Amino acid sequence: MNILHLDTNHELLINQLNDLGFTNHEDYTSLKEQVEAKIQDYDGIILRSRFTIDKQFLDAAKNLKFIGRVGAGLENIDCDYAQTKGITLIAAPEGNRNAVGEHALGMLLSLFNKLNKADAEVRQGKWLREDNRGIELDGKTVGLIGYGNMGKAFAKKLRGFDVEVLCYDIKAGVGNENAKQVTLKEFQERVDVVSLHTPQTPLTLGMINSEFINGFKKPFWFINTARGKSVVTIDLVSALKSGKILGAGLDVLEYEKASFENLFSNTMPEAFQYLIDSENVLLSPHVAGWTIESKEKLAQTIVDKIKANFC
Repeated sequence: MNILHLDTNHELLINQLNDLGFTNHEDYTSLKEQVEAKIQDYDGIILRSRFTIDKQFLDAAKNLKFIGRVGAGLENIDCDYAQTKGITLIAAPEGNRNAVGEHALGMLLSLFNKLNKADAEVRQGKWLREDNRGIELDGKTVGLIGYGNMGKAFAKKLRGFDVEVLCYDIKAGVGNENAKQVTLKEFQERVDVVSLHTPQTPLTLGMINSEFINGFKKPFWFINTARGKSVVTIDLVSALKSGKILGAGLDVLEYEKASFENLFSNTMPEAFQYLIDSENVLLSPHVAGWTIESKEKLAQTIVDKIKANFC
């Protein structure tokens, strides 16, 4: 079987696929149209988020048997159409779930203890102890929206704290010893922290909006290590201004390009400028699952799943 690699990944991916007898080709620079012109020669493709695999591309891929995405989500692939063609879709959420769980916890603790604000002030010669008095995580109720690989990983990290962890998911029966599954009504009545762990789907696009935010009984802290387009940024900013949201840790942003490799190329949105200027907002560039260890684990997960399905 011939495999085309469209993004660079950990070297073990190609090395181990070679050992399994696959023929591997690399193309990290061609335009989508150029790849589309030769895709009929390949049985499999492996990518991260370089471009969208749409209906036209899939129609050209007449011999394609699988698509491997070295990441958690498959939103850059027309999954329904691919499945009608019998193409196996392979993702690797197991590979970076631990990294995401650690990053979410780090963001939450940093927000509670004003670490980014305090660090910037000390570097400027300011020693403002009372202004940087933090709050403790113990005694809080942490709510996770989406309780799959990422949500479960974060809940596991929270076991070392004296917190109650609730989860809300459209799938029934996903709760476990680390999180109690509850209705949305109970979730919105009780939580002090909301952490988003959902994939990008038509159901989750823009789901964190003013109506949803105002449905919470108490002001809350918000963490998003999932997908930026699940949050309506202007509504988030409005809630930060009103105090309905006490602070936010955002690893992903609504303004990201589909490739996740760039933010925006034109004028900076006003809402984003507010986030930049806010002391109670912590930002990172879509790196929650982007650790040295996860790079290797993601690649290994893809290899293992290809081996299980095609060897």
